[in-house]
Amino acid sequence: MSLAEQFTALDNLLHRTRQYWQCTAFDFDQLPWPELEQALAALSDQQVAQLDSEQHLLYQFFSPYIAEVNNLAALCELPQTIATRIEYPFWISNGIKGRKFTQLQDFVGALGEESNLPVLEWCAGKGHLGRMLAFNRAPSVHSIELQQHLCEQGQQSAQQQGLAMRFSQADVLKDDVAKYFQQTQHAVALHACGALHQAFMSNAVSAQTEKISLSPCCYHLFTDNDYQAMSAVAQHSKLKLTHRDLKLALQETVTAPSRVDKVRKTEVQWRLGFDALRKTLTGESHYVSVPSVNKAIFSDSFKAFCAWAADKKALEIPQDIDYDYFLTKGEMRKKVTERIELVRHVFRRAIEVWLVLDRALYLQQQGYQVNVQTFCEKQLTPRNILIQATVKDRKEM
Repeated sequence: MSLAEQFTALDNLLHRTRQYWQCTAFDFDQLPWPELEQALAALSDQQVAQLDSEQHLLYQFFSPYIAEVNNLAALCELPQTIATRIEYPFWISNGIKGRKFTQLQDFVGALGEESNLPVLEWCAGKGHLGRMLAFNRAPSVHSIELQQHLCEQGQQSAQQQGLAMRFSQADVLKDDVAKYFQQTQHAVALHACGALHQAFMSNAVSAQTEKISLSPCCYHLFTDNDYQAMSAVAQHSKLKLTHRDLKLALQETVTAPSRVDKVRKTEVQWRLGFDALRKTLTGESHYVSVPSVNKAIFSDSFKAFCAWAADKKALEIPQDIDYDYFLTKGEMRKKVTERIELVRHVFRRAIEVWLVLDRALYLQQQGYQVNVQTFCEKQLTPRNILIQATVKDRKEM
């Protein structure tokens, strides 16, 4: 199956099943799918958490209830790179946490044999990726980074380690960055967010950069709320994606620490409890969000949170409010919300693959030979998709 055929099949499936994933869980007091109500109601909270932690378990559980799920796993399947991890001296890995360093090893391994091209490292941070490529005998590495202090730290490390690297500070969404891209070059970007990696791609193809390697991340960041497809194929899709839909692609995560998970659950319960209180006081029936807040507030009391939220919404709470009642309402709604999210999560990888294929097809349009594959296990990062593009023979173009 070609990339275009895979995209079209996935696009059609997502369009047919959009009632299951293109919704907001907080909008509902009850499950919106009668055909799933019995199966979802029978799940314990522990079973919900277990299903949510393994994508293949989600496919298995919902396949008897949502017919399209039978085809979903196959359409989301991507080839996996099998590469031997290169061992590095301790001074290369210094300052990189264990899981992140293993991600970098696998990313570098998936790039294949070095082609002796100069490297452009995009959104480089301290240049960890660039240092590994320079150590692997890339002739030179030019690292582009927004924060000046990271450029300085990266440059100092490279000089100490005798690596052929230089850094340039730039705001890649505002500054003239086209000058950094060349034809004879390998442009790399690991987990640049949203418009950052889209700018990387458009500048690379404008320069007809010989080799492009990127792993996209956080597709919604720095972009318009309504998704603007990159490829001609995706531009003809019937799907109309928003930031809410793009965020769904990011909701497969490596298991969070139990403390973080506990705070998250408390936050959901309290927000939904306050929403029930607000509806009672105003007579409104729709959900209204309240702003993000420092997580420390969820170590206080539900009453204190309601006072804060009411202030944000210019709402006066009577003295005789039964906060325990609304906290219980919040817990009941949380159970509904978690089960709605469970159904939506069946499609989270599909949304991500759809977005990745849109990018891959864009590069194909621009005259590149493109491969899409995974470069590491999901336990290291669920954002494990690598797009590799090599410009075709220039004589053919």
